[in-house]
Amino acid sequence: MNHRKGFNPLSMMTAHRRAMSRNMVTSLFRYERITTTKAKAKEVRKTAEKLITRSKIDTVHNRRQVAKYIWDKAVLAKLFTEIGPRMAERNGGYTRVLKMGFRQGDAADIAILELVDYKLPGDETPVKKDTVAKKDTVAKKDTVAKKDTVAKKPAAKKAAPKAKKAEAKTAEADKVEAEK
Repeated sequence: MNHRKGFNPLSMMTAHRRAMSRNMVTSLFRYERITTTKAKAKEVRKTAEKLITRSKIDTVHNRRQVAKYIWDKAVLAKLFTEIGPRMAERNGGYTRVLKMGFRQGDAADIAILELVDYKLPGDETPVKKDTVAKKDTVAKKDTVAKKDTVAKKPAAKKAAPKAKKAEAKTAEADKVEAEK
């Protein structure tokens, strides 16, 4: 039977397709997010998932098998030291394809291929709800204690900003005259 043996040749010769796939997978692991056409993203995803599965177990054999496909030593090291351990608990589904729309020039479907746990550069880690709740309760207790111990004072009238400036100028002028 010939089931599940097919793939999308992407209208390329074999050597071109392999080189393109190798470069895109390397870029995916380097930047953890790439923009490409939808068809290319789907093909590259297959290879990336297999390589991440290999990188979850750091052995010499797995490193050599992955090194056949990824030639950049820095990216290979990142795959086995950072990406593989991050995905250790996950059973497949390491990447996602997000559809962006159509390219202006030729109306090709454009997609983003990214690792599932990718964080945008501007995003910060969210604060846990437990710590926020503890801080709120402590702050409320402090304000209640302060209200009980300190009697309310009548609010003093606030001077306008221009009046404050005028008072400061007259005070400086008085000091200068006193020195003379």
